Amino acid sequence: MRFLTILPEFIPASTVKETVSKILPEMVIVNSLDEQKYDAEVVVATTFTKLGKKELERFPNLKYVQIASTGYDNVDVEEVKRKGAILCNIPTANKQSVAEHVIAFTLQFLKDTIFLNNELRNRNWPMLTGSRDLEGKVFGIVGMGMIGTQLAKRLLPFNVTILYYDLKRLSEEEEEGLGVNFVTLDYLLSNSDIISLHLPLTDKTRNMFSEKEFSMMKDGAIFINTARGELVDENSLISAIRNKGIKAGLDVFSKEPPDFNSPLFAMDNVLLSPHIAGVTIESQQRFLTDTISNVLRFAQGLEPLYRVF
Repeated sequence: MRFLTILPEFIPASTVKETVSKILPEMVIVNSLDEQKYDAEVVVATTFTKLGKKELERFPNLKYVQIASTGYDNVDVEEVKRKGAILCNIPTANKQSVAEHVIAFTLQFLKDTIFLNNELRNRNWPMLTGSRDLEGKVFGIVGMGMIGTQLAKRLLPFNVTILYYDLKRLSEEEEEGLGVNFVTLDYLLSNSDIISLHLPLTDKTRNMFSEKEFSMMKDGAIFINTARGELVDENSLISAIRNKGIKAGLDVFSKEPPDFNSPLFAMDNVLLSPHIAGVTIESQQRFLTDTISNVLRFAQGLEPLYRVF
């Protein structure tokens, strides 16, 4: 079986090859695709590599696509299906990393750490602050998949009320174990002090959060998006930040890198990170290990894990 891994330019192919070669010495690793046909039957890629119809046509023998990420919206799913190939992702490797990033955003807002840090660096010694406790707040999770579940688990010690909305409701036992309450999206938006998005990007979820949704939120609510930037209408968010005092923690943007001239980059009540919530030293090692393991399962004739179709 022939294998090809496509890495983004910022990840040195030689470093990954050193690790992978011990397990799959026949794996070819590249940083980009040439305008040629490839004989690879197994293709491994990250979300940084577009695998549209044009790119997938270069693999006439394609049998298996492994995305080393939770999301796979960089892949032309219909073209993979047309080729009769299997598509798998790795939804487990960074779930705890993203959950921790959400809590970090939340605490930075509540504890006013950016303001206090700036005051001290400017040689001021503020006696008062708008710092608040997380305990007692209402935390709304939109999308109770693997990451949403990990977030709920980590919120339990903070003694918060956890609301969640998802198309698929958890079992009563699961809800009790996580300490979460299933509600409608409208109820969650209207009653939550903090709202965190954990949805996949689909035709139905694109721009799911626009003027109507932001209008339902409490003034001064904390809104966190570590999922996909396209879930949110940016102009509506900017308006909500200006007019309702919404605080936004954004790890993702509709265009990446984003437009740095956007008003978001000049707003004091916005925290930004470069689509890196799930990127930790530990999570990257888990991605590498889990990806190789899943490819090996397929190569050995076993059913791969996390099969999309």
